[in-house]
Amino acid sequence: MPRRSGPVHVVTTHRRYKGKVYTSHLLRRTYRKDGKVQNETVGNLSHLPPETIELVRESLRGRRFVPADQSGFRILRSWPHGHVAAALGTLRKLGLERLISSRSGRERKLVVAMIVARILEPVSKLGTARRLDPFAGSSSLSKVLGVGVVSADELYEALDWLRRRQWRIEKKLAARHLTEGTLLLYDVTSTYFEGRTCPLAALGKSRDSKKDRLQITVGLLCASDGCPVAVEVFRGNTGDPTSLGSAIQKVRERFGLRRVVFVGDRGLLTDARIEEELKPREGLDWITALRAPAIQALVNHEVLQLSLFDEQDLFEITSPDYPGERLIACRNPLLAEERARKRRELIEATERELDKIVLATRRKKNRLKGKDKIGVRVGKVLGRFKVGKHFEHEITDDAFSYCRNTERIEAEASLDGIYVIRTSVPAETLGREETVQAYKDLARIEQAFRSLKTVDLEVRPIHHRRGDRVKGHVFLCMLAYYVLWHMKRALAPILFHDDQPEEGRRRRASVVVRAQRSEAAERKAATGLTPGGEPVQDFQSLLAHLATLSLHRCCLPGLEQAAFDQFTEPTALQQRAFELLDVSP
Repeated sequence: MPRRSGPVHVVTTHRRYKGKVYTSHLLRRTYRKDGKVQNETVGNLSHLPPETIELVRESLRGRRFVPADQSGFRILRSWPHGHVAAALGTLRKLGLERLISSRSGRERKLVVAMIVARILEPVSKLGTARRLDPFAGSSSLSKVLGVGVVSADELYEALDWLRRRQWRIEKKLAARHLTEGTLLLYDVTSTYFEGRTCPLAALGKSRDSKKDRLQITVGLLCASDGCPVAVEVFRGNTGDPTSLGSAIQKVRERFGLRRVVFVGDRGLLTDARIEEELKPREGLDWITALRAPAIQALVNHEVLQLSLFDEQDLFEITSPDYPGERLIACRNPLLAEERARKRRELIEATERELDKIVLATRRKKNRLKGKDKIGVRVGKVLGRFKVGKHFEHEITDDAFSYCRNTERIEAEASLDGIYVIRTSVPAETLGREETVQAYKDLARIEQAFRSLKTVDLEVRPIHHRRGDRVKGHVFLCMLAYYVLWHMKRALAPILFHDDQPEEGRRRRASVVVRAQRSEAAERKAATGLTPGGEPVQDFQSLLAHLATLSLHRCCLPGLEQAAFDQFTEPTALQQRAFELLDVSP
């Protein structure tokens, strides 16, 4: 029977002769003859260089090679990817995708894309849509999520979809981070609005030095560790205390919590709010602080004896004006020095301006006259420096004089550095030091506002016209901060953040004084290096460095349809960041 030809291949053989091993590389052909497989040596490749032999071997196996003077492959497209992997990986590790919706749909993908994009590069919805372009986008986010081409209108529709799901998402976050009897940090801020058509925008208290702009008011609920749980948007002219009722309703009715402790500052948890909103509801306790007039009243009635601060910086008192409540008096000497310095500088600055008015009423040319004109200028000065209560002045039609009210200045100075914490929580539940620390933890919610408004997420300026869109935008930014908060905690060892804050708290002499940084944080700040010798980063710089880890779309010449993805190798710092986040690049 005729023989049937088979494939050609390279065979490597080893033969031992007189203590030596001889290696041969043979080119063989396999064929079948009379039903049996036979091998025929076609040639001997042993004299060729090893790399040539290997090239022949791989070529016969079906691999394709190109000439050395031509590029081995082409890079069709490159996307910055590392920062996307870090933020999106953290979001998925937190289970936020399923928390937003249990069903995977385009709306959920677009919401996730907007959350991650807000962390990476906060811009408008139109700008986000352009950066999500799968071909001309500024990162790999669109490719990784598979959202394809996105329009701004689609993002607005997804934002509306998210807004309708807000209460469900917040309820799940509350179940994850809050328990019965928990401490709940609550505070409000404001931010300015672009335009005049939104029903939520109104002239109100501006915390951004934009008094001429319409404002919206934002109330944020956080767990005791500062993790955000819920957010609410109010009209810009809503007072801080007025928003408390909405927060209580959300905690009671939506979250189903019967016992919580609200922690709020003295401007929010006022006497009226405590009497009307908190005391009538069983299970609601509070921690706040007294205003200066209330502290002065305690001193006048000899309930608060300032001489006790000579021996201690913290003690507990009771007052018939606050039945069933505890008052914890504290004195911080560093705070006292700072307040005295600030008051002295403001008084001196006010006197310099008032002296100018006195001279203006005495000059020979263009003399300042008229009680009303003099009064207007005096009012501007006193309103500018906010220390008018420390001066006595007299205005006539052609003269102006003033002097310091030393009695009032001394009375205020006697309370420098003194603050009084007011709480309804029993001592057996929360001790003095723990109560003071709980109130000081409000600084964490201030950090949240700083991150939301300026440092990281840039919730402002707001251009949306519809009230629901504004609320959806603020809620989206809160979810972005939720991811960001967890990222910063995980990355703290390589950031300038203090990754051992409890150690710093233990180092201070008293809970009243300012918490010190841990020794590890001080070493990082002094050397610029972590204990492992890595360069310490701020969060935005680390994101920028992570972005240099790229995702490439590559192909072989003439094989564009068989393109494949290739990642750049992570640097040591990038690898360390991914290890801390516990996500894969």
